[in-house]
Amino acid sequence: MPASLCDTWDIMSNVNLEGYMTALGISPCLRKIALTVKVKKVIEQQEDQYTIKTTSKVKNYTIAFRVGQEFEEFTKGLDNRRVKSLVTWEGNKLVCEQIGEKKNRGWAHWIEEDKLHLELYCEGEVCKQIFKKNANE
Repeated sequence: MPASLCDTWDIMSNVNLEGYMTALGISPCLRKIALTVKVKKVIEQQEDQYTIKTTSKVKNYTIAFRVGQEFEEFTKGLDNRRVKSLVTWEGNKLVCEQIGEKKNRGWAHWIEEDKLHLELYCEGEVCKQIFKKNANE
């Protein structure tokens, strides 16, 4: 069984966020703002349903899903697209494939040592983020 992702996580590092946002078609102005924002992730699980909340002082985004069940996702406030998403476990990684206008789009979360890793990918661009557990939780 994979390690539990459930916790509150603070971002430590963020590599190639601008390249990823460019692939999504996000405007230069919004990219500039996003590059300065510190994000927090809260991952919760209730039975077979996961909720991932990404929060910052500028914007929040919440996604809820059941592993193995395709769902319609509207990426409101991110790139504002409608995609069909499917989240599955691939070994110890929680992987999401997003089918829509952009090719090879999705993400993967996993635990390595005591850190949460996230890879966001779209059309050949990969953003790698690492989070640590929030000390106040």
